[in-house]
Amino acid sequence: MIVTANRIPVNPEYAEAFEARFANRAGLVDTMPGFISNDVLRPATPDTPYVVLTYWESKEHFDAWVSSDAFKQGHARSGSLPPEAYSGRNQFEMFEVVASSER
Repeated sequence: MIVTANRIPVNPEYAEAFEARFANRAGLVDTMPGFISNDVLRPATPDTPYVVLTYWESKEHFDAWVSSDAFKQGHARSGSLPPEAYSGRNQFEMFEVVASSER
């Protein structure tokens, strides 16, 4: 399993609008083969970015999503917030799950 983490620094006055974008998202990723789940994490401390996590069966499934028309359509909506909504550049990371547990 692959987990992607997109760390997005958001100015506090835009936090509500940023969260609303995800609450009202197109949901196109949900129908992609290999997609498992998506989490949006709100920072618990100041000056910490939001983290958007997606879980995939494989890197190949994630790569297929990124190169898909659905990805382009879903991310075209991301322009709904002005540049000043962000306090810096986002940071993308990818991880392979080597151990996991659930309740």
